[in-house]
Amino acid sequence: MTDANNTPSPAQDLDEIRIEHPFIEFARMYIRNAAAVIGLLIFLIIVFAALFAPILLDVDPFEIVWAPLARPGEEGFLLGTDNLGRDLFVGIVYGSRTTLAVGAAAAALTIFIGITIGSLAGYYRGWVDEVLMRITEFFQVLPPLLLAMVLVSLFSPTLETVAIAIGVVSWPGVARLARAEFMRIRELDFIKASRSIGARDRRIIWNTILPNALPPLIVNAALTVGVAILFEAALSFLGLSDPNVMSWGKLIGDNRDFILDAPWTVTFPGIAIFLTVLAMSLIGDGLNDAFNPKLRER
Repeated sequence: MTDANNTPSPAQDLDEIRIEHPFIEFARMYIRNAAAVIGLLIFLIIVFAALFAPILLDVDPFEIVWAPLARPGEEGFLLGTDNLGRDLFVGIVYGSRTTLAVGAAAAALTIFIGITIGSLAGYYRGWVDEVLMRITEFFQVLPPLLLAMVLVSLFSPTLETVAIAIGVVSWPGVARLARAEFMRIRELDFIKASRSIGARDRRIIWNTILPNALPPLIVNAALTVGVAILFEAALSFLGLSDPNVMSWGKLIGDNRDFILDAPWTVTFPGIAIFLTVLAMSLIGDGLNDAFNPKLRER
């Protein structure tokens, strides 16, 4: 006969699940943030449109389909046409592929450079920290957009060049964050224990400290994607991008002279950029809440 007092309560079962499955706890904390869930849904919709654009809209975004500057809804064109008579809706859908790809690649490069420099500076300190931080400060005082414009102008304005230029000018903030986390974690007892048993520096940096420093870096990575998208849009707006590839910044730049006569030609691409950056910001806030152990006690 089973003793009723030994039967675990639902609350105890829930606690065991939280301990055994940290992802469930993470997801629960993320879902509690309604704004973060909305941001994730917006971002997933944009990613879906970008991935399946050739299937959903099997047309050329550069094809002239009607008279220039047709109003939204005219002749069946949902968002109207641009200054050349191209379907604006098709351009925005296909432009999401370029904008997201460049933003993701630039953010990945930014995170890689920032974590590499910040981790080495924070772990070794001393003269290594001094040299790497002086390099970081050099890049930090330079106007990032201006430096990106110079880099793209010096080389061919391809998507790869744009992504590399954005990554090169955006990493100092990530490096400082990674340095602060490594300086904090390297003084903890389990790191000293790893050194005492003869663990190599490389193993301590990448296998021990970095996993524990990832939460704030992941949050920063989400925000970095939004910043990279803004950089890409700015460079495309200025004509410093591949002219043979559609992007949101290119749509705005091509139609900027008609902003008063046909405001929809720049408004809709601008809304697409705004929603994407807003979604990444909301996702970053949700990740911050989910990674924050203090909020789990509430």
